[in-house]
Amino acid sequence: MKKLVLAAATALICGAVQPAAAEFTGGVIKIGVLNDMSGIYSDFQGPGSVIAAQMAVEDFGGKVNGTSVEVLAADHQNKPDVGMAIARQWLDKDGVDVIMDLPNSAIALAVNEVVREKNSVFIGIGAGTDLLTGEKCSPNTVHWVYDTWADANSLARAASRAGAKSWYFVTADYAFGYAVEKQAIRAVEQEGGKVLGSVRHPLGTMDFSSFVLQAQASKAQAIGIASAGGDVTSVIKQAKEFGITQGGQKLVALIFQINSVQALGLETTQGLLTVSPFYWDQNAETRAFAKRFQERHKKHAVPNEMHAGMYSAVTHYLKSLQALGSDGDGRAVVAKMKELRTKDQLFGEGYVREDGRKMHPMHLIEVKTPAESKGEWDYFKILSTIPAEESFRPLAEGNCPMIKK
Repeated sequence: MKKLVLAAATALICGAVQPAAAEFTGGVIKIGVLNDMSGIYSDFQGPGSVIAAQMAVEDFGGKVNGTSVEVLAADHQNKPDVGMAIARQWLDKDGVDVIMDLPNSAIALAVNEVVREKNSVFIGIGAGTDLLTGEKCSPNTVHWVYDTWADANSLARAASRAGAKSWYFVTADYAFGYAVEKQAIRAVEQEGGKVLGSVRHPLGTMDFSSFVLQAQASKAQAIGIASAGGDVTSVIKQAKEFGITQGGQKLVALIFQINSVQALGLETTQGLLTVSPFYWDQNAETRAFAKRFQERHKKHAVPNEMHAGMYSAVTHYLKSLQALGSDGDGRAVVAKMKELRTKDQLFGEGYVREDGRKMHPMHLIEVKTPAESKGEWDYFKILSTIPAEESFRPLAEGNCPMIKK
């Protein structure tokens, strides 16, 4: 098991006098970032999420009510048994107060249960499953950034409003793909669009030619890619080879991040539509954060929405601890996170809903053409903004046991 412990406490002292009555277990506040540090998702979360957490701690002043804050990090290697072993070690022996990130929904759901059992705190950043605020919701869990329901719903709805009235889906042949496709279809039909068909592909297949050709033959205005990771990039590359976008069809990637543009290039990804709650070049504050982040990142990457979400979530967590004055009761910490409005330089203002869902707007994004881009990482343009209440699943539809009907 690979484990990296990173101390993020700084010598910065807040100008205001801090209350002396704070009660923090172990005399230190420990934030555990658990994700894929070395595998296929490491560029999307990985070391970048640790950097973002450290920056949030430093910007907060390095302490909460006089108590130092540390950031620990570990690699779950995308293996549920490894992830659970780390989580239990952190909670039982290492005094970790909050476990964060968890890309890989199977591991996230497992950690969600052990955190509830131990009455600690779990904040999902990279975790995509909407069960965390649905049937598996917990008084110890908050879900930041996105989920599969929100990405599929907000993107399909916004793209339909932008003119995509007929759709065809290239969908991963497993539960994740079915769930994303189902929500996208629902949104398309609610917006008055038509779904002309779909094709299912095996996970990790090397040849997408037959699937891409079927999508091309449908003549649908939008080709929805209901897949993730390397499968998405494979569909995009082969769609480029067959000249799909030159024929007027639009690629719409339901799960997509700026790192994939860097890997594939603008020539291949130009015109693609996706959705995100954050873009590094939105305003002066996001650009300033991105510059600081790049200086610390080994690959000099800009922050994506997962990295920004980590910064935002750590900031709100520390603010809630400061207001509560204690970290001993995980349910009380999460209750305070729901009570206080969220506000930071990257996500702006928002709130945490009763089911643990962090609420914020989503943006419809189009990948720029090479001619439009002014340099490296200048890849996105925001076409429209979808309000939080339209982006995320309505509270009443989630079947969260904590919500009284």
